[in-house]
Amino acid sequence: MSSSSGAPRRGRPGPWPPAPPPQPQAQPLSWAKRTGFQSRVSGESVAIASASNSGQVSLPRPAEAPSDLESGPPARPNSALSPPPAATAANAEQQPQPPPPARTRSRDSEGGRPNGQAAPAPLPQLLEEEDGALERPAHVKYELRDSPGVFPIAVYGFQHYISMLGSIILIPLVMVPAMGGSPDDMAAVVSTVLFVSGMTTLLHTFCGTRLPLVQGPSFVYLAPALAIINSPEFFGLNDNNFKHIMKHLQGAIIIGGAFQVLFGYTGLMSLFLRLINPVVVSPTVAAVGLSFFSYGFTKVGSCIEMGILQLLMVVLFALYLRKIKLFGYRVFLIYAVPLALGITWAVAFVLTATGVYSYKGCDANIPASNNVSAYCRKHVSRMKSCRVDTSHALRSSPWLRFPYPLQWGTPIFSWKMGLVMCVVSVIASVDSVGSYHASSLFVATRPPTAGVVSRGIGVEGVSTVLAGLWGTGVGSATITENVHTIAVTKMGSRRAVGFGAIVLILLSFIGKVGAFIASIPDVLVAALLCFMWAMLCALGLSNLRYSAKGSSRNSIVVGLALFLSLSVPSYFQQYGLKPYANSSVPTYFQPYIVASHGPIHTGSSGVCTQLLIFSNTMLFAC
Repeated sequence: MSSSSGAPRRGRPGPWPPAPPPQPQAQPLSWAKRTGFQSRVSGESVAIASASNSGQVSLPRPAEAPSDLESGPPARPNSALSPPPAATAANAEQQPQPPPPARTRSRDSEGGRPNGQAAPAPLPQLLEEEDGALERPAHVKYELRDSPGVFPIAVYGFQHYISMLGSIILIPLVMVPAMGGSPDDMAAVVSTVLFVSGMTTLLHTFCGTRLPLVQGPSFVYLAPALAIINSPEFFGLNDNNFKHIMKHLQGAIIIGGAFQVLFGYTGLMSLFLRLINPVVVSPTVAAVGLSFFSYGFTKVGSCIEMGILQLLMVVLFALYLRKIKLFGYRVFLIYAVPLALGITWAVAFVLTATGVYSYKGCDANIPASNNVSAYCRKHVSRMKSCRVDTSHALRSSPWLRFPYPLQWGTPIFSWKMGLVMCVVSVIASVDSVGSYHASSLFVATRPPTAGVVSRGIGVEGVSTVLAGLWGTGVGSATITENVHTIAVTKMGSRRAVGFGAIVLILLSFIGKVGAFIASIPDVLVAALLCFMWAMLCALGLSNLRYSAKGSSRNSIVVGLALFLSLSVPSYFQQYGLKPYANSSVPTYFQPYIVASHGPIHTGSSGVCTQLLIFSNTMLFAC
């Protein structure tokens, strides 16, 4: 009907419907998008539910308004009855026009909003699971820049570090005995770790990501360090083998830290972030925890009653007594590791004092090979594992000790071991990126930008160089348990973390503190590590909640990565070895032995050594 006929046009019944939200255009499918990860760093912020075999991207549906269950279903407009023309004109005048889509600024694209596109749905918030209750968003008591006062900062800073005490102090208790160090050497390394951890945490708080993240020795460096310690070139050492091996480790760690500095500050990390997603982070972190399965219960079995008691205590506190509050704090959940260690250590002290582990005519300080009596040779290993008075570090250590650079001597630089630590530093960076994202969602409700991540990785490289200069034995990185600690303590202020770092530096000057920690029995250390490595594996797998949970592709990638990371090294570790062959290395350290041959002969000892140490697989021959 043409407008020239003069007939009045019929008005529209009811108000105009709201304008539909702008839909993002389909973008080319990249490798990172196939995991379903909503990246906020690389600019790939379009939500992807699934990808078909044809390579197309399924666009998200617009969000629907939730219905009110009490008011009943929403009323539908009756199109049969037309309103009067006057009412129609009034409604047309009162109905506001839909606003034009907001323009996005170029600087918004760094935070995850691509230019010219609508802001995507926010990432799912980290949830705290409560038994018998629905999942609810976790909120922090104090945010990133809050200053609750001197006394609350001191209390929260103390509990923040006590809850992560195991991750800070347990690595030297594993490495120093493997290097042939004495209890005094172990006490000195523990004091050095406390000093470097406090110093690098302050550096990261002010110059890195500025998130409340504690820096410390990383479990990522432990397996390659054990492989270097057990390499064939150190088998012939007789005297001062601890300092000689430590100087080689220092040189390798300094090289790896310098590479990480370049990796972060040159912008390569921002390019590498496009390949980092939950499907990459999850198996990487989980494989680190699973790689120590040979050390865990094998060492616990040397004194089975004390080891099982320690393991049951920490599981009881962390799982079954987690909701019990004392003075308003969940003491058993926050301090599960130190409380379980203190109680089990006290029980072991009582059993030692009452003579349960005393055998007539036997001395735990005499090696089993030097004992003439077969009775003592049978029980001396049990005495050394179960008794709490076998270490003399607390008695012989000085009250004051100042860690200083190059305290073990001039580092020895080797390109073979240095190249291994360069690759390990990249793996540690992947682990830290996962901690950056999870902790930032807690305290800042948004993921870190690419610039923040690059700056944080660069500072971690500087921290690793400092760890190599002071001689901690491993590199420095963000402790993975930071996310769990922030979720439990609800403390997101970086002032509390900085205060705790200062206290840690002051404690490192007291030599008796390091000696007291070095006196922890090995079986209790192994039981705690069983729990902590399991937690590390679980924290790594928890990153999968940011990916497409129903994707079979993601499941295959994660499953193969975890299985092959354990099965392939086991095969090549046993390649060419005779059954029942004698070895001077304990059984729990044998998975970290570098073999001298394999199915492929390269003819280059340098290439062979660095490949073997890094991958811990015996594929190449020296």
